Amino acid sequence: MNFSEPTPNNRSDMIITYGGITGMSACQLSAAIRERRVSCVEVMQAYLERIHLYNPGYNAIVSMVHDEKLVELAQKADLALDKGEYWGWMHGMPHAVKDLASAKGLETSLGSKIFADTIAGSDDLHIARIRSQGAIFIGKTNVPEFGLGSQTYNDVHGTTGNAYDPKLTAGGSSGGAAVGLALQMLPVADGSDMMGSLRNPAGYNNIIGFRPSQGRVPSVPGRPALDVYYQQLLIDGPMGRNVEDTLRLLVTMAGYDSRAPLSLRDELPAHDMFRKADLNGFRIGWMGDFEGYLATEEGLLDLCEKSLDGLSQHGVVVERCQPAYDMARLWQTWLTLRHWIVGNHKPLYDDPEKKKLLKPELAWEIEGSFGMPASQVAEAAMARTDWYQALHALFERYDLLALPTAQVFPYPADIHWPVSVGDRTMDTYHRWMEVVVGGTLAGLPVVNLPAGFDNQGRPMGIQFMGPMGHDREVLEFSLAYEAVTDYLDKRPGYRSVREN
Repeated sequence: MNFSEPTPNNRSDMIITYGGITGMSACQLSAAIRERRVSCVEVMQAYLERIHLYNPGYNAIVSMVHDEKLVELAQKADLALDKGEYWGWMHGMPHAVKDLASAKGLETSLGSKIFADTIAGSDDLHIARIRSQGAIFIGKTNVPEFGLGSQTYNDVHGTTGNAYDPKLTAGGSSGGAAVGLALQMLPVADGSDMMGSLRNPAGYNNIIGFRPSQGRVPSVPGRPALDVYYQQLLIDGPMGRNVEDTLRLLVTMAGYDSRAPLSLRDELPAHDMFRKADLNGFRIGWMGDFEGYLATEEGLLDLCEKSLDGLSQHGVVVERCQPAYDMARLWQTWLTLRHWIVGNHKPLYDDPEKKKLLKPELAWEIEGSFGMPASQVAEAAMARTDWYQALHALFERYDLLALPTAQVFPYPADIHWPVSVGDRTMDTYHRWMEVVVGGTLAGLPVVNLPAGFDNQGRPMGIQFMGPMGHDREVLEFSLAYEAVTDYLDKRPGYRSVREN
């Protein structure tokens, strides 16, 4: 596999390098800016140089603001520091917003030609919180159309390539965010997750992605109350190159808001109050492929289990376990609730001209909501409750539950989705990502942590799922996991960050 970087000049001999300003972690960069060891202008120029060098080969960041404007904003950030004004831990740091979220003054295309060139008039709540910490918004990160499908391609901005091989998929829907992080074109990134969209691209690009507990990062959409009370599958969350950066962005995005009645009222501590968990005696329940229920690419489970075995040297007890639940029932629950939610796009489907612009998978989701009786939705809600109780029973024995982050390794980016896994045919466009629906339907905190690489150099991750509301405990385990593994050192190009 070729890990050299294609550029606009087709220079296939250029190896991706790390270090300098863009090589700093987000927390290191924050401290360097505050202590005036680097200027905001220097930071912006370093990131813009890197973006212009690497982004053309990967297409992670889209709808970019003009360089001159960004440098001007960085100059204003420096002037503020000169006057003793400090805006927050992201003061003067470049940030690109996922293209499913609205950031005032930037395009929100949703990856759809229907909404291309639509300029947001306001910030979504979690984006406003990031802006309030001093971030400078430089553009958007690429997504699949309407965020559907764990493959980042659309007819507006094109396809995003994997950070370790641009010929492979970046995953999705936070694919642009994950690749931007892995290639150090962004310090941190926001994302969102319905069907693994913070977890799958993080696993495919060897970074950290965290889906918070339901209600931890509230959403205040400008839509009917149905979204506030019933549609609880999608949640916004953070991504980072390491755990510390990820949890720091989470603390920024999280917090109760009275406009979101189901948002959690307990507060997370400051980022520097998080501590590595004591792994000695820590208990993890490994659910694997649910005893063969999930179709899984050969070698994937072995890779994850090898990583888990390594934890035993540090006192972690890993045991195989299974929830007392019919997994086929869970999948049907997922189909019902997803069709019901995506059915909100029916006005686009009903408009003949707009319908022509919808990708087939979205049309199929909308059609799945046609004629759905209330009794089917009620049955799915009860099934979801039973699933939560099944996992709750396992947490009586285990601190965390673990699953692979995906069922296949990153596949060619010119394939929309795998039609088969092994000898099993996939009957829907997202069946190959069934492994992530359990965390979503339970509303639990789930982190993707790296599990290593296969013999072709393709990354994979593990999902670690904690009890409801235990976001801090999941992330403190993640800090400990990061400390005893070295997967994050293996950056694209096989050059370790420890060489710089």
